[in-house]
Amino acid sequence: MTPELQHSFCSECGRPASPDEMVRFGDRLICPYCKDAYAQKLREGVATAGFVQYGGFWLRFLAVIIDGIITAVPVGIIQALLFGTLGFSFAQNAPGPNAAPEEVFRLMGPMFAAIGFSAFIAMIISCTYETFFLVKFAATPGKMAVGVKVLRPDGSKLGVGRAIGRHFAKMLSAIILYIGYIMAGFDSQKRALHDMICDTRVIKSRT
Repeated sequence: MTPELQHSFCSECGRPASPDEMVRFGDRLICPYCKDAYAQKLREGVATAGFVQYGGFWLRFLAVIIDGIITAVPVGIIQALLFGTLGFSFAQNAPGPNAAPEEVFRLMGPMFAAIGFSAFIAMIISCTYETFFLVKFAATPGKMAVGVKVLRPDGSKLGVGRAIGRHFAKMLSAIILYIGYIMAGFDSQKRALHDMICDTRVIKSRT
């Protein structure tokens, strides 16, 4: 038997090792160096003993809808308070029919400022929500509901910086007519544009 046929290769690190040294997890062979770390991943649910199954477009779309509904609640409350107060103030100081244009613009200024502030608050809430859940649990509540997780290619969780970067990369996927999201339906690993930019994978956490 040739030396090449006397060895198997680790599914995690690619190291060659004797078949007797390998540990089998489902249909994967793991070398002694990776055994403990891979077993820990299995316990944490960030790795599977079989083939990795990636989360498809429609699962991810449903997760986005669920997360959007959840984040809409605090954003809606803040916007209602903000614009309610502003609307009352505007009604109290509404210009008359013969008011000068500069008077109208003076009163409209706070309205435009409120719109910008509201958009900023919505962005902060959305980014904080997604970053917290991805770093802590590898999945937002929407993704938990549909059974997918966001992980690195090696099965590890995202760090804070990468999670924040992925959130803003999703905006890029959206502003190009959502083509960045649609790409997930055609990629072999179901990666959207923001997954490619941040080197992440969305995998099924249950089958």
